Amino acid sequence: MYRFIAAALLSLAFAASAFAADTKPHRVTIQIDQNDPQVMNLVLNNATNVIEHYRARNEDVDIDIVAYGPGLHMLRSDTSPVQDRIKRLKDMVFPGKIQFSACNNTKQGMEKTEGHAISVVPEASIVPSGVVHLMELQEQGWSYVRP
Repeated sequence: MYRFIAAALLSLAFAASAFAADTKPHRVTIQIDQNDPQVMNLVLNNATNVIEHYRARNEDVDIDIVAYGPGLHMLRSDTSPVQDRIKRLKDMVFPGKIQFSACNNTKQGMEKTEGHAISVVPEASIVPSGVVHLMELQEQGWSYVRP
């Protein structure tokens, strides 16, 4: 009888690990294209809610917040009204689970217009084109949110 119970428990453990390996990864990209602190905070709220939802279920999620056009102000070191929230959010999740992508096309346009170099917050990475980055993520199966 004990052998049967042990075998059953072992089978359940293997089935559970196989099921976990077969689950589709959760990946979402959220765009920000407005220089509006309310929309920026909405984007960060969306990301926080997604992280907390999947963390409660012991599931991983990857998030990429993509800023372009006027939304680049969210990631600019000199104009971001949400820099502290970005740092807290980045610190809240495991490394590599959330990223902030800044559009280089927009950055270069702003630099030309303003006549000086623009830096982005340390938590952000520069991508060649925000819109192309969004497209490519969707082509790779990422979910897309526009607040």
